[in-house]
Formats: sequence, structure tokens, C-alpha cells
Amino acid sequence: MEALKKNPAWKGRKGPVILVIMDGVGYGAYKEGDAVADANMDHLNAVKAKAPNTRLKAHGKAVGLPSDDDMGNSEVGHNAMGCGRVFNQGAALVSASIKSGALFQGQAWKEITGSAAGGGALHFIGLFSDGNVHSHLDHLKAMIVQAKKDGVKKARVHVLFDGRDVGETSALEYIDPFETFLQEASADGFDAKIASGGGRMWITMDRYGADWSMVRRGWETHVHGAARQFTSAREAVETYRREIPGIIDQDLKEFVIAEDGKPIGTIEDGDAVVYFNFRGDRALEITAAFEEDQFTHFDRGRRPKVCYAGMMEYDGDTHVPKRYLVNPPSIDRTMGEYLVASGVRTLAISETQKYGHVTYFFNGNRTGKFDEKLEEYVEIKSDVVPFEQRPWMKCADITDYVREAIVSGKYDFIRLNFPNGDMVGHTGVYQAVICSMESMDIQIGRLVKAAEEAGAVMVITADHGNSDDMFEHDKKSGAVVRKADGTPKAKTSHSLNPVPCIVYDPDYRGEYDRGSLNEGLGISSIAATCIDLLGFIPPEDYDASVLKKLA
Repeated sequence: MEALKKNPAWKGRKGPVILVIMDGVGYGAYKEGDAVADANMDHLNAVKAKAPNTRLKAHGKAVGLPSDDDMGNSEVGHNAMGCGRVFNQGAALVSASIKSGALFQGQAWKEITGSAAGGGALHFIGLFSDGNVHSHLDHLKAMIVQAKKDGVKKARVHVLFDGRDVGETSALEYIDPFETFLQEASADGFDAKIASGGGRMWITMDRYGADWSMVRRGWETHVHGAARQFTSAREAVETYRREIPGIIDQDLKEFVIAEDGKPIGTIEDGDAVVYFNFRGDRALEITAAFEEDQFTHFDRGRRPKVCYAGMMEYDGDTHVPKRYLVNPPSIDRTMGEYLVASGVRTLAISETQKYGHVTYFFNGNRTGKFDEKLEEYVEIKSDVVPFEQRPWMKCADITDYVREAIVSGKYDFIRLNFPNGDMVGHTGVYQAVICSMESMDIQIGRLVKAAEEAGAVMVITADHGNSDDMFEHDKKSGAVVRKADGTPKAKTSHSLNPVPCIVYDPDYRGEYDRGSLNEGLGISSIAATCIDLLGFIPPEDYDASVLKKLA
């Protein structure tokens, strides 16, 4: 990797460039339900009033997703910011591979179906929705149809209810048509059924080692059939909703489908398993449970000998899983690589929930550092409690560390992620989201003061929207959708809204137009912007910086 060329017109700054990523904070399209606008954000508003700012696209094609109807997410958002360009991402890659037939012609698919066709069952585990953030039901249906053609006789689906990237209580809208699909497919000796399930935030889909008990519950449910029994997925959902008033889909308890008191879909020796999520962060732990011989996170009990595959390679450095159906995007020449080659000293920090985003995803899906001497990665351990109970999360702890880092003189570039707007936004608890925004705003004020004292530059932005769109709205009228009691129906998914980009440069020395920033760009422009502010010339093929007339 060649070093970046220095910009001879850049006059330098005393302090570092600080990239502040406010996860899940956008500009709301509606007045009602915009927790960012409703919160007291005095510090953010104050810095925006005295610094040039613009709005960046953070969804759809601007971050490599198939269409502009697709919500952005933290993974593709950090990919885009870190590599300075737009790469086709998981959903688009999988859809293209299915459409071309490449997925079904690959060796991994042949091994999976060959194993199951030998007398075992083919199990599919994954997020049961069309949110297109972790998975898409169309991908699952296409694989079931092809598996039947390839001689598989028995398929079992282990559903992880969403309620996060789609409506918070939309599970039955997916179950009923899918059950019809399975019934129609179950002909000519083919038997396909839903076997088990539960909410994505209760079983299976933990990430970053935050709560391995979720994975244990998923393992016991999917593999051993050790969970409460029901005759159908619909019955399970309706029962839990009746017994636990107010529960939303992501928190639904585990269940198995049974006939005559026996689970219909335990995972046995000789079976095949496909984890059909294409996104990596919430796939690594359940994959480890299936693949690792030296596994210490919980007692797996009986570990079936299966042919296991992930939808994609979830970690390109450690090559996990061993078998995968679709190749991930090949992201090269990231900002982090260029900065190391140029001798830039970097700090990346967040708490557990987003630590992987400012490291792994920001670095183009690469585990580890580019240079041990030039980079420091810091993880602040997240609380293992529901986020609405601690909406401030660890933003103060992150800020404490960053303030010391700013004045230490040890770093030229600092990037940090405040997870509040996304993680608390997903709970749908409006009061908690307001609290999370105001807690984060206090910390932004502290960072601004430290930046002013050190002569640093701050770039404040976000990876996608969420907390800016907390109520469901009618798509035609724009009116808030209300529940039977008249209260707004909470929205727990990301938004399609643009996100802020504020460049606060208290020691501005005239190298660029301070009056305004470039418009109409996406968050992939953050890389070139930070490179500009570090005094280098961005690579020619990086998406344009937000700065105008940089000399």
C-alpha cells in the first residue's frame, strides 16, 4: 500500500481529526416520532450553528444495497465510511447469485444438498423477514425450491422473528404466507415445515460476545428441541403475546413445533444446516457453536455431526464459516490501510455493541489491526441489560477515554461510535430514546470543548437513521399509525432518512470554503473528508469529500 500524498496547501492543526459517529441518528421526515428533534440537543445544535454542515445519504444504493427502498445499517454504513467507495453488499450479492444460479452451482451448495439428500434433513436457520438487513425470505424460499429439485426430501426451518428491521409485531404477516408456501412445496415426497423459533434478541443472534446465553437458548431450541412445544408457529406467537402483554417480535420466547409430544425438527447426525443470514455480526457465534471443536461458551451437550454452511463468509480473516454459499464483497484499499501507510496514528473506540463496527466493518470486514504500533483499538464493555433500562449506555465512558486521548498528543486520527441512537432506538421505547439522545448530546458537548482546547477538528456524522423515526406512519397519508388505545405504534427499524455531516474546525486556516459543504453525497464521502482534514490528498477513486475548493 502506497502512502497518501501530502497536500502542500494544508496548514496543519495542533490537534487530531476526530470522527464522531452517532449511530442511528438522522434527520426525521415526520414531526411526530422524531426523537432526535424532540430531545434537548443543545450541544449538537450549537456546533451545527457555527460550523458548515450538510446531509448525507445513508441507505439504499448509496451504501451498496439493491434499491433505495432498502434501509441502511451499521455494517454497510461503516464499510462505506471506512473504504470511501460503494461496494455491492450482502443482499445485492446474494440476490444476484440466486438469480444467476451461481449459488446453486457452487461447491458449498452441492455439499449441503448432497449431504441432506443422502437421507438427512436440510435445516435453515435465520432471520425470518424481508427486512433485507440480515436476510430476506425470498432467498430462503429460493433455496427450499432448489433443494427439492436437487433431491432433498426433508427441510426444516428455524425462524428468528424480527420486529426490528420490519414492524415490531409483524410476525404473523410472515408466518401465514410462508406456511402456505411450505404446504404447496410439500409434494412429490418432499416434506418442509417450520420446526422452531423465537425472537432475534432472545435466541441465537447475539453479537460481539455480549450475551452468549442467547446463543445457548438458540442451540438448545434448534438442535435439541428443548423448548416449550406448540402445534404451529402461529400458536406460539399468539400464546406468547397473550401471556406477555406488550411483547414485541424480537423478544418472543423460544418454541419448538411438536407432533405427538415429539419435536419435528431436531438437528441430527448426517443432517445439513444453512444459516441463511448474509450479515456477519450476528452469525459468528451460532456458527462457532456448530463448527468449533474447542468451544467453551456453554455446554452444547449432544453436538450433531452436520454439514454446515453460512450464507456468506462472515469473517474473511479467520475464514468463518468453513463453508459458505456466496462470496462477500472484496473491499480493498480502505482508509485505515492508507492511514497506516502514511504514518497516521489512530485510535478506534466504542463499547461492545459497536466495537466491531469502528474496527472490523470500518476496515472492510477485516479482523485485527493493520499496524500494531500505529493503531489502538479500545472496547468499553457494554452493560448486559435491556437498552431501555440504561439508555445512556457507555457514551460517558467512551468520552472520558477520548478526551484524554485528544490531549495526550498520541493520535492524529480518532474515530468513535456512540451506539445510543441505534441500540435504544430498536427498543421502541420513546422516553428511553429521548434519554439516550440527551445523554449523548452531553458527551458531544464535552468532546467539542476538548477539541477547542486542543485545536482539533471534529467531523460529526452517522451511519444510518433510526431514532429519528420512532413511530409507524401510513405510507400514503403520512399520519401516525395508532394502536387500539390511541397511542402511536412504535417503529423499531432503521429509517430511510439522511444523516448529518458537520465539520467543526475551530482553528480554521482558510484551506477550504467554510461557507458550505458539497451536497447530494453519501456517507462514503466521509473517508475523503477525513483524509482532506488530515492534510493528505484522497485517492482518485474515492467518493468526493464534502469540503469545497480544497487547495
